[in-house]
Amino acid sequence: MTISVSQLEEARRALDAPLFADLAGDAAVSFEFFPPKTEKMEETLWESVKTLEPLGPRFVSVTYGAGGSTRERTHATVARIQRETSLSAAAHLTCVEATKDEIDDVAREYWAAGVRHIVALRGDSPTSGQAYAQHPGGYENAAALVAGLSRLHPFEISVAAYPECHPDSPHAAHDLDNLKRKFDNGATRGITQFFFQPETFFRFRDAMAKAGIDGEVVPGIMPVTNFASVKRMAAMCNTDVPAWMARLFEGLDDLPAARQLIAATLAAELCRKLYAGGVKEFHFYTLNRAELTYAICHMLGVRAQAGVKAEAA
Repeated sequence: MTISVSQLEEARRALDAPLFADLAGDAAVSFEFFPPKTEKMEETLWESVKTLEPLGPRFVSVTYGAGGSTRERTHATVARIQRETSLSAAAHLTCVEATKDEIDDVAREYWAAGVRHIVALRGDSPTSGQAYAQHPGGYENAAALVAGLSRLHPFEISVAAYPECHPDSPHAAHDLDNLKRKFDNGATRGITQFFFQPETFFRFRDAMAKAGIDGEVVPGIMPVTNFASVKRMAAMCNTDVPAWMARLFEGLDDLPAARQLIAATLAAELCRKLYAGGVKEFHFYTLNRAELTYAICHMLGVRAQAGVKAEAA
């Protein structure tokens, strides 16, 4: 991607300005939740949904466990969001441990419940340490799932994108080819795996363009409140964790409030640099906790819509 002098000047102004400056009304956000396992977790989830709803996200998504382990809970959560809030809900759907007919039936149930947006994923093996294997009679991968969903109904379809290459891909070119097939089969947008340095996204965006992929790609932002946990997740999905991050969180194990302050600042700064590079949409992995995501959005200039009051989480 060639950057003009005017773009460089605009980026410089954005980087020099306060964190919230010039983003108000210009940045769009979306949020990811996971289905609750207990009554207490359900209470936390709905407090978070109500807190973030006034920010007017483009959509909110709800994850889906390996092997369909949260299928009913995901469906119930998505249906309730769609029914009881002003939000547009997106349901995660994977290829794992299900036939095409079973997956198609789930998709039809979502459509009947008023859900028009699916996050289509291959998914991972339900057995830790085992390689993914296509279910007999199931969809081969996310690209095939996208094609199947497109035949059923005119769903809006989001898919996963991997700036640092999916762990199962032999090389980056193979990974990009797989992403291109998803778009060719009907995907609306790609949402990236989390990453921690803006250059990672910009290099990926340039690689997409070089590979002939012109679909929308939205950066997935993961606020780091528990460094050890995020490091474990990063190792599983091939995400680089810079050494400075380990030093930054060192000594804060017993200071959760301090970790939250640092997490919010880091995530907002990452978004600010992405914005300076032309990114106007951000997808937040909320972990069902609203305060941190709300604070980051506030720093980015995203404000509650007029007449809509946030509820305390």
